[in-house]
Amino acid sequence: MTKYNYAIELGGGQTKIYQKDCGLVLCEPTLVAAEPTSSGYSLLGLGKEAKALMGKTNDEVEVFSPIVNGKINNFEYAQELLEYFFEKVKYKKNSGNIIVLVGCGISNNDKKLYRDLLHKVGFKEVALVPTAVCTCVGAGKNISSTKINMVVNIGGGNVDISVINRNSIIKGATLGIGGRNIDSAIAQTIAYDDGIVIGLATAEILKNEVASLFSNDTLNMEVTGVDVESKVPRSYIINSSDLYPIILPFFDEVLRASEVTITSLPPEISKDIINNGVLFAGGVSQISGLNDYLKKYFRYPSIIVEDGEFTSINGAGKLLDDQELLNRIIENF
Repeated sequence: MTKYNYAIELGGGQTKIYQKDCGLVLCEPTLVAAEPTSSGYSLLGLGKEAKALMGKTNDEVEVFSPIVNGKINNFEYAQELLEYFFEKVKYKKNSGNIIVLVGCGISNNDKKLYRDLLHKVGFKEVALVPTAVCTCVGAGKNISSTKINMVVNIGGGNVDISVINRNSIIKGATLGIGGRNIDSAIAQTIAYDDGIVIGLATAEILKNEVASLFSNDTLNMEVTGVDVESKVPRSYIINSSDLYPIILPFFDEVLRASEVTITSLPPEISKDIINNGVLFAGGVSQISGLNDYLKKYFRYPSIIVEDGEFTSINGAGKLLDDQELLNRIIENF
């Protein structure tokens, strides 16, 4: 039986690494900063360093994620980024085995890419486990029972909707939208409606600190951007009420997809979901007002997992301590 001692969650927003007996050892943006040169591209920053460069360089510098919608979009830069991360946590190449958290709708080709990537980074054995299963474990659910669990994981790059029974996913869907789409929508709408250009980093701060699903929320924040017409810096107050119509369609789509998934299930399974409730996790699930929004618009009982951004990786950490259960999950995926 293979013993695994590392787990990694390669999200479109953050990469998290868990080491057995040590806990969470890294959480950094899944970002690369690069500048074109005559011979290709020159790396300027990785992880936190890349995020710090957003909006602060010339137009030629690109800050991007090599993981898009749960897929490896750029293998070379993904490898550069992970080698940098594992060097930071002092991992010795070819000394360990790792599990990789992935979405339920991942294709066989993408599975191979993830395995190839982690082998290149220096792991002997690489196994894939569904993020949703790890979320259930992290939330304290018994995934080995005959009771059905349903998870809606709202991450930075995508939304994973999964129905779980006896250690495996029996129904799932992945939406290619996530927190980064909200950031882009906020920045684009402010530029169009208010004539101010703000960076994605500022839009992310607005999403995390001001955006709310309470339509009458009074939160606000002063931001500085560039005036579209005059091209000079200008400060502007952004209210939660300004952001509400921007973020609402995103959550409406998440609920629509979740309800479509439930209504496609046999009545016996739907009954279990009604009895157990639907788990909402992921970083974006922590947005203000989500609980009231779900009570008002979602037809099924729901539970928002506390500290939802880390539920999946902490669940993976628990699985590292239960190798027998972990291997059953790997066999079923």
